[in-house]
Amino acid sequence: MEIRAAIQGLAAKAGVSLAALSRMLGRNDAYLQQFVQRGTPRVLAEADRRQLAEFFGVPETRLGALPAMGPMLVPRLAVAASAGPGATVDDEVMIGVEAIDRGLARRLGLSEGAASVIRVRGDSMAPGLLEGDHLVVDERDIRPGALGGLYVIRIGGALMVKRVRKGERGLVVTSDNPAAPPVPDEPIAVIGRVVWQMRLPS
Repeated sequence: MEIRAAIQGLAAKAGVSLAALSRMLGRNDAYLQQFVQRGTPRVLAEADRRQLAEFFGVPETRLGALPAMGPMLVPRLAVAASAGPGATVDDEVMIGVEAIDRGLARRLGLSEGAASVIRVRGDSMAPGLLEGDHLVVDERDIRPGALGGLYVIRIGGALMVKRVRKGERGLVVTSDNPAAPPVPDEPIAVIGRVVWQMRLPS
């Protein structure tokens, strides 16, 4: 009841209708009205709650989110994504964890159990990525769009980090360093999108 009253009060203060807020969330006009008056659904979806909190400028806890229980722990794998022609991968064994602030994890769109940290090897993505950089990979994002982005991919037995975009005849893979060797012309498996880069100070 407190959450439903909070939404009603915040909407009235902002001078916006519940129907308009529902449309903002990509829902039907009656979505929030039903939640506020009937308690249906019983709990707001996490994405809806986050968007409403950002719109009203209030913490998510005011709309029912539980307080953060510490950082998100992301496994660090014993593999390196080559920025060069590709490094053969024998196995993907977890050798530790990286603690990522939950606020940052939310902004990056990360989910528990669907992210990993790997190390960069080689210089074919220089100067953006350098040898030894650690990358946070969102393993849910495996469908590059036309604009593309940085992705960890597997070609044969080689793991690489490259710039990948969707082309007319399939995925187009390129390196940032013009001196880099060409990428093998073989089937590509997308492991995930690079969403964060960690580098030790030199």
